[in-house]
Amino acid sequence: MEDMEDDSLDTKDDHNHNCCASSSSKVRTYLRSQLSGVATVRQPACPLVPGGEPGTRRGKLWSGSTGGSKFMDSDSGSESSEVSETDCTAPPAAVEGKFTLESTSKFLLNAMAVEDYRKNHWPNLEKAIDRLLIQNPTDHISVSYAQIYSYVYKCVCQQHSELLYNDLIIKLTNHLQQVSTHLQASPPEDFIENFNVALTQYTASLQCIVPVFMYLNKFYIESKLNRDLREDLMKLFADCVAEIHLSTLMPLLIKAHSMPFQVQPSTMASVVKGLYSLRPDWAKLAPALFSGFIPQINPPAVESLLPDYAAHDQKLQMDLSMNGFPRGDQSRKRASEDS
Repeated sequence: MEDMEDDSLDTKDDHNHNCCASSSSKVRTYLRSQLSGVATVRQPACPLVPGGEPGTRRGKLWSGSTGGSKFMDSDSGSESSEVSETDCTAPPAAVEGKFTLESTSKFLLNAMAVEDYRKNHWPNLEKAIDRLLIQNPTDHISVSYAQIYSYVYKCVCQQHSELLYNDLIIKLTNHLQQVSTHLQASPPEDFIENFNVALTQYTASLQCIVPVFMYLNKFYIESKLNRDLREDLMKLFADCVAEIHLSTLMPLLIKAHSMPFQVQPSTMASVVKGLYSLRPDWAKLAPALFSGFIPQINPPAVESLLPDYAAHDQKLQMDLSMNGFPRGDQSRKRASEDS
């Protein structure tokens, strides 16, 4: 016991109350003997604990019975799995090369998918759209709607929604530009009829195109663009056809409305209602024209204006009778009490 007390660290206080070792040589010898059995292991540069960051977590190294080094987490006291020094000290060039290879592979796969879309999916869709655009409302064209829908479904699932939408808009824009050029060459007497044919045919085509592109409309146009496919395609007709020829079409409609049966009433109604559905603001250009086909265009009737309404009706009856539309046989009409 006395020997152990002699070998122990005997501390003394100096006049500054600092602790000093009385047997410093024995302390140094003891520490050397304790440290000689422990292999010095340099802390690896990469984190030993999964999910950790370099320099953010500290640990203690201790030697096991097998001689391998293990890592003890100083925060939780739990032992982490044994990590080889070769894995942690991998050169940065090798890691960078691995990420570069993965990025290149993804790029090549995406390029292959886009190439497949350009060579297979879109050409088939384009042919089907062409057939739907040129058909007459009374014609029957054999088109596999299930196959078109399948192409659209695959394009959306392969992350080609934006590409497909842009191609569809470009396709229909080019078609409408051709329609506008054809209307430009129409004579004035046939302009209203030709415009009605173009509008009716395009509207009938959309009744087939919009449903087969329903998956694109639901998962891209509505969810990401916050719009509707049919509204976008009708806006194309308004921008590319109707607005361009509005200055020519509107005077012809007003003239035809003032001369009954110069144009078929069904054609007049179809064109006027079609223009109103495209842009309701166009009704302000000719309120009298649009009020003859669209209800509630004019302001509500006012009691003080009843004489004016009666005068307007009498003038209309007079104009009809002067243009060869007699009132018919009036002999069976009950005589007025004033006569």
